[in-house]
Amino acid sequence: GSNDEANVISDNEVDSDNDEVDSDNDEANVISDDDNGSNDDDVDEEEEEVNESEEEDEEEDYGNNEVDNEDNIEDPFVSHLKYDLSLELLNSISNKVYDKQQAQWTTLGQLIIQIPKVEKDAQNSTKTLLGQNEIYATPHALPSVKEIDVEKCFVKSQLHNNIDRALFKHCQLDAFTPLQTELFSVINSYQDLFYPERTFNNAEQIRFVYCLHAVNHSLKTRLKVIHHNARLTDRFDIPDEFRDQGLVRPKVLIVAPFKDSALRIVRMITSILLSDASKANVINKKRFYDEFTGDDGCLPRKNPHPTDFEKTFVGNTEDTFKVGLSITKKSLKLYADFYSSDIIIASPLGLRMIIGAEGEKNREYDFLASIELVILDQTELFLMQNWDHVLHVMDHLHLQPKQTHGTDFARVRSWAVNGWTKYYRQTLVFSSLLLPPITALFSKKCSNYEGKVQVLNPKLTGTISRIVVKLPQVFHRIYCTSPLEAVEERFNTFVTKILPQYKPEIMNHTLIYVPSYFDYIRIRNYMKREDMSFVQICEYSKDNLIARARDLFFHAEKHFLLYSERFHFFRRIRVRGIRHIVFYEPPQFPHFYSEMINFMQEANQYRHEDGGSADNISVSVLYTKYDLAALSAIVTTPRASAMLLNDNPVQMFTTGE
Repeated sequence: GSNDEANVISDNEVDSDNDEVDSDNDEANVISDDDNGSNDDDVDEEEEEVNESEEEDEEEDYGNNEVDNEDNIEDPFVSHLKYDLSLELLNSISNKVYDKQQAQWTTLGQLIIQIPKVEKDAQNSTKTLLGQNEIYATPHALPSVKEIDVEKCFVKSQLHNNIDRALFKHCQLDAFTPLQTELFSVINSYQDLFYPERTFNNAEQIRFVYCLHAVNHSLKTRLKVIHHNARLTDRFDIPDEFRDQGLVRPKVLIVAPFKDSALRIVRMITSILLSDASKANVINKKRFYDEFTGDDGCLPRKNPHPTDFEKTFVGNTEDTFKVGLSITKKSLKLYADFYSSDIIIASPLGLRMIIGAEGEKNREYDFLASIELVILDQTELFLMQNWDHVLHVMDHLHLQPKQTHGTDFARVRSWAVNGWTKYYRQTLVFSSLLLPPITALFSKKCSNYEGKVQVLNPKLTGTISRIVVKLPQVFHRIYCTSPLEAVEERFNTFVTKILPQYKPEIMNHTLIYVPSYFDYIRIRNYMKREDMSFVQICEYSKDNLIARARDLFFHAEKHFLLYSERFHFFRRIRVRGIRHIVFYEPPQFPHFYSEMINFMQEANQYRHEDGGSADNISVSVLYTKYDLAALSAIVTTPRASAMLLNDNPVQMFTTGE
């Protein structure tokens, strides 16, 4: 199937890294990339530096009576992790019984808030055990907007002086924006968040907020362990109050699509964590910059790509990477072994290659057992890379470790021993698009007992307004009762009702636009069986075949061009000679809808008597009720909702002057 092909392609794309991957066989190598032969001495020295630094931190921290008391129950970090779940709350989360509410915030707009539903008396219940009252975890109430006051928000004191400088350096801001304030208000309450309105303009603001949260969480975790280590040096017993760890050390997983994304994250973390980034003790910094910087590729100047393409594919766009970060108060180590890391930054493919598949020998996923914070940024790009990799990673979080990895079980939090870590994990999802697979992941794979918040605003401007060509666009509704039925009904409608209308003699130059690769393969096989006149272009097509397909289509030597959305995403070519487009499904990227239609301008047409008249142009779109989000982005939410309520299955829009 397409997954095998996708994996083959992915492997080919990372041939240059095969030496590194091949050497990743034993456990340490698989997850550290730190054994460089010639650099062994340097690495040893660096390890000593970190250990000394941690010891200094221990002494200094333990001697300091800091303002930010690590056991202050008002600190959301403390209250989120301190208590076990009651049976009632556990049942509510397991069965996804939520109290659903809406809120309207000034900047984020409409919030859909889901808090696990527990009866009041059960939620506040205590139980008597050996004469002691046990307090249970309680979900936070509805989030409220709080100004980012670093002390009141319980940001670790050593970060206070770094934040303003880092904010100006990376975001060119003198103060937090209303967007950052509202995002942090949700994030710092430890509730899950899905924010589908990421743009090129707010990307750095968002990145700064989640990096601050990730550093703050990691530092609190680390320093609590170090404080407890110091207090336990003269004790033989370990009371329950010293349970401060998970089954393994890594606590934060940040998933990003490209090395350039990881580079920006590491730069930001460095600035937030360390007071002077230029003099800071960042171990393996040169190696990291050598591997994660890079040119922007050879973007053509003659026919430049659209601006959004150039902004997406900026810097090093390699999609196979993984790096562990070990943090202390005064240093940051890059390329730390995963089991010595606090934060892991990786791409879906980078993680997939470590995790492996069932039956493979050198699989490794214990490092994901105690993740307490997952951040998915630029999530819509994962759909274009390989969404299965993301689901595979999510399915391998919090599994029972195969080895102990030196864990002191007397220090492991009781809820982690119970296998409840997934109910304490906070997940932050940032995307530029609201799409069903991302919504499904947020709904099905996130079970935080604190609840979840989704930003869901109506689309009041559709990309249809960007179309400059005057032509009718006909939207065909397909009736179905389930997503599975939608797949079959869409195909049946396409082959029985739509395709027969496109006769070569009257509807030449027809492009069939297909978002899903599975659908693409199915249509291709059907057209081959029916011996139709067509050429095809998808993300796996070779350059010479792409050029030939474009030429045959432009000169009307082939009737249909079967065209995949993923190809358009990665290549963004200008297709010439289109007179008719059938959108098998609304594009996932809504601006591709107007972009493809605008290719139909007369300047791009084949000037020949068989080319068709300027008036003979059309667009057809197939949609179901499950395409509401994509449809809304094209025609606006009010129009899309009205289309789904209308009894007439065919709706027409006309654009252009």
